[in-house]
Amino acid sequence: MIESYEDRTFNGGAGRERRTKRRFQIDQDVRYKMLYGQRIAETGAGKTMNVSSGGVWFSTDNMLTRGMPVELSMNWPVLLNESCPMKLMIYGCVVRSNERGAAVAIERYEFRTQGSRNLQSTVAASREMRLA
Repeated sequence: MIESYEDRTFNGGAGRERRTKRRFQIDQDVRYKMLYGQRIAETGAGKTMNVSSGGVWFSTDNMLTRGMPVELSMNWPVLLNESCPMKLMIYGCVVRSNERGAAVAIERYEFRTQGSRNLQSTVAASREMRLA
């Protein structure tokens, strides 16, 4: 049986784990932009399957070009101060890709706030009142 990248554990001959970063099973929608210099070469969406401090494995509709810079954007599953949604922006490079997904090595990342849920619901309610 042939194992795919996401099915392997990369055990060495001695049966020990070779990965140095712990992976977390995080299932979130992700949007990606393949970058060609300052231009966007391709965009798409998928789902994260696992995330570590060193990389991300996520589903894609198409195979991504190995070595290409990529920007990922995903909603973070935990609220800041129990009220403010966050978005995780990941900047890196495609290191592996197949018909089911791609692995991106993280070069840098940043969290961005998206406004508090209370503020978002207040803005939505005021918009609805104006439309009525």
